[in-house]
Amino acid sequence: MSKIDSSLFNTQEPGPDWGDEPCPRCGGTLELRHGKHGAFVGCASYPACDYLRPLKVIEHDQDVEKVLEGSQCPLCSYPLAIKKGRYGLFIGCTHYPACHHVADINDQGRTDPSCPACNKGQLVARTSRYGKRFYACNHYPACRYVINERPVAEPCPECGFGILAERKGGLHCPNKGCGYQR
Repeated sequence: MSKIDSSLFNTQEPGPDWGDEPCPRCGGTLELRHGKHGAFVGCASYPACDYLRPLKVIEHDQDVEKVLEGSQCPLCSYPLAIKKGRYGLFIGCTHYPACHHVADINDQGRTDPSCPACNKGQLVARTSRYGKRFYACNHYPACRYVINERPVAEPCPECGFGILAERKGGLHCPNKGCGYQR
């Protein structure tokens, strides 16, 4: 008795549905390719023909995790839903292709503090290309104020700087000359 199940290696199974299909641009054969973002179907005569398409098509309804009952989109009044995206979970409008309202799931109930540098903009959460969160003024490029810790809309009692920053459960003043900590 063999430990290997021979039914797993049955070659009588039909191949993928794109295997017999010709390339729509040049008429060549299509084959499975692998790139940095995963598998895709591409033309076998690649550099002459650069046709490619994703292996599976994701519909807009497949990314919805849960519809939030009793919540409305501030732009179009459709219900909001928790969705799964490239960078994790987020809150978005269910009327997606027509409405592009998006909210971060981690920042619900918090107000953005005003920018201490220009006193015009708000400090909003952004994500760097490496996935690290930072807070920057929304009047960029006119104002280039950036802070890595989460800002709190409370002025420093020692120097009067417009915000305090949260670090390791405590608050400190992000102003370079001030050493206030709480």
